[in-house]
Formats: sequence, C-alpha cells, structure tokens
Amino acid sequence: MRSAELIELWRGGQRESLHCGDAVVCDTKGVVEAWGRPGTIVFPRSSCKMIQALPLVESGAADAAGLTDRHLALACASHNGARIHVDAVEGWLRALGMAEPDLRCGCHMPRDPDENRRLTCGDEGPSQLHNNCSGKHAGFLTLNRHLRGGAEYVDPGHSVQQAVKAAFEEVTGENSPGFGIDGCSAPNWSCSLAGLGRAMAAFADPPDDTRGRAMRRLVDAMRAHPELVAGEGPACTILMRATGGRVAAKTGAEAVFVAILPNQGLGVALKVTDGATRAAEAAITALLVHLGVLGESDPAVGRFLTDPLRNWRGIPTGEMRTAPGFPA
Repeated sequence: MRSAELIELWRGGQRESLHCGDAVVCDTKGVVEAWGRPGTIVFPRSSCKMIQALPLVESGAADAAGLTDRHLALACASHNGARIHVDAVEGWLRALGMAEPDLRCGCHMPRDPDENRRLTCGDEGPSQLHNNCSGKHAGFLTLNRHLRGGAEYVDPGHSVQQAVKAAFEEVTGENSPGFGIDGCSAPNWSCSLAGLGRAMAAFADPPDDTRGRAMRRLVDAMRAHPELVAGEGPACTILMRATGGRVAAKTGAEAVFVAILPNQGLGVALKVTDGATRAAEAAITALLVHLGVLGESDPAVGRFLTDPLRNWRGIPTGEMRTAPGFPA
C-alpha cells in the first residue's frame, strides 16, 4: 500500500505540485476511514502534547499545584511566544518556586510579530519562555516536582519521560518502536498513524475513570483557550474557533495534524509525507469539512484550502485542491 494523493496545487491550468500522505479517522474501536497507509510509523511531534500532559493531570500533580484550565491549555500548546504566553508561563514557574533557567526547552525567537518586533527593536534576545513548547515544559516541571525527580527531566530515562511513554503506549494501544529527540529536547515516541488516531478517539470519547477525566479536562481546556494553544494566526486557533469549540485541533512539526471531535467520538490523524505545513493545514481542513464540523463556505476553509493563491500584487495565481478521492 502506498501513501495517498491528498492535496494539489494548480497554476495556469496545470497541476504544479502534489502532496501525498496518510490520514485516518478513528473511533475507540479502531479505524473508521483511511487514506494511504494507516500502519505507517510516524513521530507525532507536537501533535501529541495532550498525551504528554496526561501524567500531569492523572497523577494529581496538576491539582496539587492548583493548575487551571489555562495552565492545561498551555501544557498542550505550541504557542507563538506572544506576551500572553510568556507572562503565563513565567507566572506558572514562579508559583512553583522556579524560574526560566529550570526549563530545558532552549531558546528561539518568537513567531508572534509584536513580541518578535519588541525583542528585535530593543536589541534583546529571546528566553526559553518564548519557546513554543515552554508550556509543555512547565507541565513537565510540575509533574517532576510531584515525582521528586532530578533536574534533567527531558532525559528519556527520567521518571517524567517514562510516565509519558507509559501513557503514550497505553492510549495508542501500541508498544512504541522508539523515540527521536524533538526540537524542545524532549523525547518524542513514535507510533503508527492508526495508533495516533485511536489515541485521539480516546480523548474524544473517554471512559469515566481517572484517565478519562484527565483526558476530558485537557480537551476542554484546549477548546476553551485556543489562543493559548497556538496564539493569534496559527491554524490550530483558527480551526478551533471556526468549529465553535466542537474540535480540539493540534499541529505537529513535519506536517502532522490531529483533531479530536468529542460530539462524534472521533479522532483524526494525518501526516503529509514531504513535511509541508500548508498541505497538512489544507488536508485537516478538508477532513473537518468531510466530517461535518466545518461548512464549505467558512472563511477558515477559504484560508487554508479554497481561496485563490495570490502573488505580491494580489493577483490570483493558482489554487489548492483536494486530490481526487480525498477525502471522498
């Protein structure tokens, strides 16, 4: 079985580019619909942050630290480093009796234009608080304090990461074949795309037990605070707002995207083979339309899929299309 043709780019009446990949829609019993290779092994990257945050909540560490839904949304975030994110993570660490040097995520310039401009014009460098994963790492630190672990909480053998691995394997229903080190220095465990989709379905339709309640809290936090999960402008925020909170959506590096649909008990996972973000955003948009949580005329659909592509003078130059047979 080969990857499926997902998204095309057309210019001048000719197909200019083609993005292939794999996608699944799952319920808690397994794959409901699939395009390409459901069994392909992927690194979920940041799309699985709600899984990485599970031990934080189900261990009792979140409640012991007095975390709110805003903290939990940040724990699942790949934020753009705006002041709303930086200030919130800094305050979270301060409440723990910690500070920016306790993080192990590294520094990069924020993607938020206002904060980027402030740093650039002030000749100031970014801190680890600007890292898009700083909320996830604040969650790791909160769990680490609860477990009384050592300072190097990103070590794959550390109790924090072993708790994450256990949760990851349990919700995907698979033994992970291995891990890679993510951009934020934490291990990222691999699984099949179908396993990732099953995990998202579990978050969509969780059982009424400790884990299930933790899943529900994380999903509800994401849906209530999309601006904390991503910031203003990214696809995650736009799609969650466009669906009126009916979906929790999360992107990951190298063109991974997942969606959790609680009202339908469904989980979606996709990976574009060439790692193109634009194609992943278009593909997840197409699937949300296919599943009835986005209308075809919604501005979000236009932004990521159906609006004309324009050049620097605003002249229409091409268009994105779903490939024949996708979604169906």
